[in-house]
Amino acid sequence: MTSSMRSLNWKFSQVFGERQPGEKVEEIDIISAVEFESRGDYLATADHGGRVALFERTNGKDLRSRKELEHTDSSVTSHPLYSYKTEFQSHEIEFDYLKSLEIGEKINKLRWCASSNNSLFILSTNDRTIKLWKVSDHKVKKIIEMDSNAHISSENALLSEKSFMTDQSIQSVPNGYHLEWITKKPKSTFPTYKESPKMMFKFGECAYSRCRRVYSHAHDYNINSISINSDCETFLSADDLRINMWNLEVGNQCFNIIDLKPLDMEDLVEVITSAEFHPAYCNLLAYSSSRGFLRLVDMRQSALCDQNARILQDREAHGSRSFFTEIAASISDIKFAKDGRHILTRDYMNLKLWDLHMESSPIVSFKIHEFLRPKLSELYNGDFIFDKFDCCLSRDGRHFATGTYSNTFRVFCHDGGHTDGTRLEASKNPNRVSHSQECQKNAGLLTFFARGLHRRGRHENSRFDSRDEIPCDLDSKLIHLAWHPTTNLIACAEKCSLYMYYAESSF
Repeated sequence: MTSSMRSLNWKFSQVFGERQPGEKVEEIDIISAVEFESRGDYLATADHGGRVALFERTNGKDLRSRKELEHTDSSVTSHPLYSYKTEFQSHEIEFDYLKSLEIGEKINKLRWCASSNNSLFILSTNDRTIKLWKVSDHKVKKIIEMDSNAHISSENALLSEKSFMTDQSIQSVPNGYHLEWITKKPKSTFPTYKESPKMMFKFGECAYSRCRRVYSHAHDYNINSISINSDCETFLSADDLRINMWNLEVGNQCFNIIDLKPLDMEDLVEVITSAEFHPAYCNLLAYSSSRGFLRLVDMRQSALCDQNARILQDREAHGSRSFFTEIAASISDIKFAKDGRHILTRDYMNLKLWDLHMESSPIVSFKIHEFLRPKLSELYNGDFIFDKFDCCLSRDGRHFATGTYSNTFRVFCHDGGHTDGTRLEASKNPNRVSHSQECQKNAGLLTFFARGLHRRGRHENSRFDSRDEIPCDLDSKLIHLAWHPTTNLIACAEKCSLYMYYAESSF
């Protein structure tokens, strides 16, 4: 591979929900998940308020004939462009009366499901409950022209252009998206009053969302992962101690396939941090742990798979080990490559690419923010060491991306030795990387249960407030991002804003 093919020139593409300088961000508007549909025609985001927003690709679907395209003067945009499609409330605040526990509406993960028709299916989960949503388009009849006469005032003419549907008013929300609350399917798309023969109509499309199934009461701890199986019939859900397997058509029953809960909780040494099915083989899955282990499981060997797993561990990790380095070794996210042989993992300090045939060490390791290693103690006191960063990789499996602090993300290429990568800022000028000195208090994203596992036996220290010692803005963290499944385009979430960047180079 030549040097020109290795480097990707990233440029700004789009932004949704862009914040104005100094604008306050509400907690419920912060994006908590980003996920592309398998073909890249749709993009979904979720937030702390329990809402799911869908975006639809607007280019790449030109239905004009080849002759018409040859005579057009307009240039065709090579990279995907998206527009807002719809938004719906997926989860709301719940209360577990048996445990006297309030369950927040924040959505932890999103996953697209396969569809055999024009409807869209998507799984969403908060800490305890998983839901399957169906989103479909319905035609809406609208007046576009009427016979204007002296008896119709200009105000009435303006009002006549509104939809016959009563719930079509467009509302604004703080995250920059417009909100379409459609709670029930309209009984009819035709008006109830007598139509004038001089009226002209057009039919538009309106997205209608409906919860098809609810999967609940199967997890005692916070759900951190969901993954669709390649058989398109089953999916898994994972919390800190257990992994369950579900059938998409059955909401009241699941099978426990991995259980790490010991008889005595004092014997607990690790928790599950992420899990994902193999992209091709429905019997294989991988899950990671807080000790930095990556386990590959074959469900054909045993009904309960926690004792029959291949362990991938970086035994060549150099440097002195301490209490803080063990916490930093916790894997926060894993992603299978399309070839099914390689898997990408992200811990607090590194991004690692593994070959499933090599158990002793990763084939390449990328350092994300090595300059923070001497400050692990301070990061622990401020709970920043528990931040869980996502990772993603390109379709060919040779380019990788992950987020970091100061509102930036890193893009790397596996070219046999070059590990510096490209650092980009989540803004309209991605090549302008800022280094802020300000650091504010912020809680980590791991569950209190998992955080307490590492704190056990240690005194509670005051939160880190030495704001002049860290050369980056720890409060401006880029956690969630996703790579387009067919082209070099990355979508990343910066608080309530969704940024997209594309690379000009092609493979």
